[in-house]
Amino acid sequence: MIISSKLHFPQLRKALVIRPRLMRMLNEGMDSKLTLVSAQAGYGKTTALSEWAKQRGELTAWVSLDKLDNDFIQFWSLVTASIQARIPVFGSTVFYYLEKGLSVALEHTIPALLNELNQLTEELVIILDDFHFIELPAIHHSFIYLLDHLPSRIHLYIASRTDLSIPTARLLAKGEYHRILMQDLRFLLDEGLVFFRDTTDLLLTKEQVTELFHQTEGWISGLQLAAISLKQSNNIAETIQRFSGRQQDISDYLLEEVLHDQSGPMLSFLLETSILNRMNQSLCQAVTGQINSQNQLEKLEKLNLFIVPLDDHRSWYRYHHLLSDFLKQVLLRTDPDQWIQVHIRAGTWLEKHGYDEEAVEHYLEGKQVADAVRLIEKNLHALVQSKSVALHRWVSLLPENAFAEKPMIEMFYISVLLGVGEWDAAFSRVGQALTRFREMKGKWNEAEWKEAMGNIYFFCSITSYLQKDMDQTSKYFELVERFMPEGSFFQTMGRNRYQGYDSFDDYFAFINDLHVGEAFLSKWITIWGEKEEYPFVGLLYASYSKLLYEWNRLEEADLCVSQALGRQDMKPFARILIQIAISASRIQQALGNPDRASEVLKQVKLQIDSPDYDLFMLSIEAEQACLALQQGSFDYALEWLQRSGLAYTDEVSLYHVLEHLALARVLVSCGRMEEALYLLDRLNHLLHREDRLRDRIKVLILMSVAHQRLGQTEDALVPLETAFQLAQPAGYIRSFIDEGAMMVELLSAYLKVTQGGRSTEFSPSSMTYAKQLLQAMQVSQETKVAIKDNLTEQETRVLQLIGGGLSNKEIAHRLNISAETVKSHIKNVYRKLGVNNRVQALQRAKE
Repeated sequence: MIISSKLHFPQLRKALVIRPRLMRMLNEGMDSKLTLVSAQAGYGKTTALSEWAKQRGELTAWVSLDKLDNDFIQFWSLVTASIQARIPVFGSTVFYYLEKGLSVALEHTIPALLNELNQLTEELVIILDDFHFIELPAIHHSFIYLLDHLPSRIHLYIASRTDLSIPTARLLAKGEYHRILMQDLRFLLDEGLVFFRDTTDLLLTKEQVTELFHQTEGWISGLQLAAISLKQSNNIAETIQRFSGRQQDISDYLLEEVLHDQSGPMLSFLLETSILNRMNQSLCQAVTGQINSQNQLEKLEKLNLFIVPLDDHRSWYRYHHLLSDFLKQVLLRTDPDQWIQVHIRAGTWLEKHGYDEEAVEHYLEGKQVADAVRLIEKNLHALVQSKSVALHRWVSLLPENAFAEKPMIEMFYISVLLGVGEWDAAFSRVGQALTRFREMKGKWNEAEWKEAMGNIYFFCSITSYLQKDMDQTSKYFELVERFMPEGSFFQTMGRNRYQGYDSFDDYFAFINDLHVGEAFLSKWITIWGEKEEYPFVGLLYASYSKLLYEWNRLEEADLCVSQALGRQDMKPFARILIQIAISASRIQQALGNPDRASEVLKQVKLQIDSPDYDLFMLSIEAEQACLALQQGSFDYALEWLQRSGLAYTDEVSLYHVLEHLALARVLVSCGRMEEALYLLDRLNHLLHREDRLRDRIKVLILMSVAHQRLGQTEDALVPLETAFQLAQPAGYIRSFIDEGAMMVELLSAYLKVTQGGRSTEFSPSSMTYAKQLLQAMQVSQETKVAIKDNLTEQETRVLQLIGGGLSNKEIAHRLNISAETVKSHIKNVYRKLGVNNRVQALQRAKE
């Protein structure tokens, strides 16, 4: 839920000190991408920015942040909503991605935001107040990307108590980073004189103001507190003399002085409402029990006692952080029981009025664990999608036994940990949950216990798979088979939604030992392949077909894909269909059916029915670009490069290895070797660190090809040797064969160097492996040539379309020839191949 008061400019008092010097400094920020206004509490950051924005009259979006906004989706939702409040047509595509959940939002929110910002025609200022609450690395990383690509007419202003936790040296060097620091925000002496003359009723001498100014070092809140204290003093000169010490000491002293003279009801009101991030009359009354809460709020505002109206109607307020922090410390120190009670009352009111997330925060502070768990469970699905960081924090604060009887919370929490990449924590939680759930046998009813055990065994299998332990995964699958019914929620979670993390769907990426992987996959395809409602098996089919393809067992791989595509239960699952289609396309290309290979990818685009269609297209179109290169269609690959939005300088991640590899391959084909090698080198380090053998082998091979195309044969053989050492134990073949003539050249050069005894760096086993690969490439080429020599080009096309399942009429339409001509071509194909029907013709062509 977006709280509208967070998007309003704070209401300023009418009597303000005019500060032209500070306004000029803020104006200078309009020549930069980023302006930081940094100082500790009480230096007037919010006031200065609000006054400056209103003076300029520019199109300005405002966001007031707090600790609940330290969440990727919440933060960027607020930023987008603040712009939308000024430009109503703004933000539809950004919200589209934010609503998909964290995995999708992490990758696509900022590009979408930048795309919409680029469409704006006038200057826009975005002010983020209290940015120090934002500590999440994912937000910081996305913020860096935003700044790198921010249009020149968009200007970010940040108010923070701390320096930024993002690298700013490059921005500073380019003149795109403007800083306004504590010394710039302090009142000068003449501004201090104006402050006491125009905003207070005190008649102080210049010497007294100078003394106060010296004691507070121009600290604005210190002067404000001093003014409040002096109004209550019977001896102004003596009171001024008592001001001394560090700023924190002064603030505590002054706040104590101010509070000392407040009435009992007002003091209680201040202490008890200090726990609230924002407050209105009804909430204050619920927390304090004082029916005159609105009067109290208005009285505090008249006293200028560090209270800030949050809307034009003065319905919602917040305390200045300096006052709030001090009051909370006093309340917690002097009355811990009351501290708990006011949090409980706040949580109750907030829940009643639909602010469940804020209510959870107060219930946790008030030690109302059961209420916190109840609200978490109530909002579980929404929290996993849009508040995973908050969910993570809340569950980690709860005692272990708080949700011992709430297995779905545990399961969702584990899924969140896996989704955000905290795998070690997820592995630990799975182990703990398994032990706890086993102990609940007999305490839950049989059906609930079996469901919980089935779910936890499923997560045990996933975590074992992620750790590449196939034997343990298989053991857990056997338990899943016993406890989990077909169509379980967690097995089908996501359905046709984009998960944002390729490796969760491309299971083959986790298999380093292909021999163990073959036994594992074939076993479970055999067991689950007979089930009619078990779409999860589609991911295993896809992985097995890719494994068979890698071993160059193309006919078996093709049969595996056909079995998968024949299943009805997979059709709603876009993320499974895409994995199958990519594998099928590669198999058809290797079998010498380029048109069929292209058609498979075109058809899957038509089959995808998902709100995340555009996201799924990223993977398919990257695969189409690679296929186009194999088929010699460089223009298509170049066109993809221009519209993909990818750059070789992008941060590499496991989220889109397929797209990174496609980009590198197209860059190599364009002759942009330095860019390709820069990208490939970073990919190599990432994949080595994450132990992703298959994709690392592909990267090393492509690095070798790039060096060879530069004429650097000696450099090319180094990554090739590493690829041999990694690939030989598993028996990789197609990753090498698919490079075509360039790999023949590389293998020949490798054998020439090793056989000539000119290098001692390469192992004898690698030399043997190179010979086997070269022989496999020659056999593959001879098979293709034999078929091509036997059939004409048009006959080959007809045979490929037959393999695609097209009728004679459809083939005629596709090739723009008559049906009779098609029949004639088919007769020639049968005669040349020595067969009598379509099935025999296809089998003979494969042979």
